[in-house]
Amino acid sequence: MPESDPPLLLALHDVAKTYHSGEIAVPVLHNVNLKIPRGDVLVVVGPSGSGKSTLLNIVGGIDSPSAGSVKFEGRDIAQYTPVQLTQYRRENVGFVFQFYNLVPTLTALENVVVSTEISRQPMNPKEALQVVGLGHRLDHFPAQMSGGEQQRVAIARAVAKRPKLLLCDEPTGALDLETGRMVLKSLERLNQELEMTVVIITHNHAIAGMAHHCVRIGSGTIAEVTVNRDRVDPMQVTW
Repeated sequence: MPESDPPLLLALHDVAKTYHSGEIAVPVLHNVNLKIPRGDVLVVVGPSGSGKSTLLNIVGGIDSPSAGSVKFEGRDIAQYTPVQLTQYRRENVGFVFQFYNLVPTLTALENVVVSTEISRQPMNPKEALQVVGLGHRLDHFPAQMSGGEQQRVAIARAVAKRPKLLLCDEPTGALDLETGRMVLKSLERLNQELEMTVVIITHNHAIAGMAHHCVRIGSGTIAEVTVNRDRVDPMQVTW
């Protein structure tokens, strides 16, 4: 990369993943090479079964590659022990999934507080909810909130521990267009205001326009990486 480019947060080199079921080997990723600059919004697009979620799990330290290196700030997490991976996830990574996984008996604020209790230097939970536009919904329970609001609570919960990397697995998959736009806008705001690196995996190619870089994955390998010189405002994304 040119010297003017931002430093790398993550670098994947020849990453492969094969699952085994008895004597049957199921290859999922093949020779994946990918660089993710610090402060980037990266969108990974591809159909179901293309290896998107496996890639996300490896980057997030949920799974380990069968081969290759995954360097986070220069350290190869592919060589980490399970204890080291747990520490890596706790200190560096926030996760947002398609389904919100909120605790139904806790308020929005309480759901976020749970995350901060395992963090070294967490955000103020109220501040985290304000960043995603929910400062007025602190005392509401999930059942009293729309799907988009619940997803933004989930985002606030993920970012409250101040992760360097926010991984989002189909964050708009269960949402309508307008609600999905608001969720994407929240992710962009976190990237800009907190300088947080955001990786979004999706089957929806329309979302790619908001990214700094878009990665197209197919059949377990990187087919193309493109740079968006003119990024699309998330509120203008359509699908």
